[in-house]
Amino acid sequence: MEKHQIIIDYSVYPDLNSLLASDQELMNHAVEARRNAYAPYSNFHVGAAVLLENGAIVIGNNQENASYPSGLCAERVAIFQAGAKYSGIQIKAVAITATSKNYIVKEPAAPCGNCRQAMIEYEQKQKQPIRILLMGEEGKIIEFNSLIDILPLAFNNSFL
Repeated sequence: MEKHQIIIDYSVYPDLNSLLASDQELMNHAVEARRNAYAPYSNFHVGAAVLLENGAIVIGNNQENASYPSGLCAERVAIFQAGAKYSGIQIKAVAITATSKNYIVKEPAAPCGNCRQAMIEYEQKQKQPIRILLMGEEGKIIEFNSLIDILPLAFNNSFL
């Protein structure tokens, strides 16, 4: 047996004001998207903003449904909308933020497994890393330089 280790480097910023102005703008778009989330069941509102190579910013928010599997997370709403509206334009970064009506979200909320898999498909397709910024309602922000950092050993089309 061999033992291996996966090591991930990431950056932590103390607050929104610590980011570059362009990343602050992207996260502010995610915050605005979060405000319009439809989350009557979980009361957990998520907003995402996707920055494209052409400078366009595409937003998404979670859309819940009484039939729980029928809803869709903010990350997938945003990235699928970007893929549909701007086909072939590379994605540079994704900002994600979450809040709750029940408590203050002080830790950055990471994407679920389905969202990670959906987003990594775009990174694999464009053969360029996609930065990801994660923020709760307040407090620190975590930055990863690539989606592969949050989904090591990702499933891809080479298995098909």
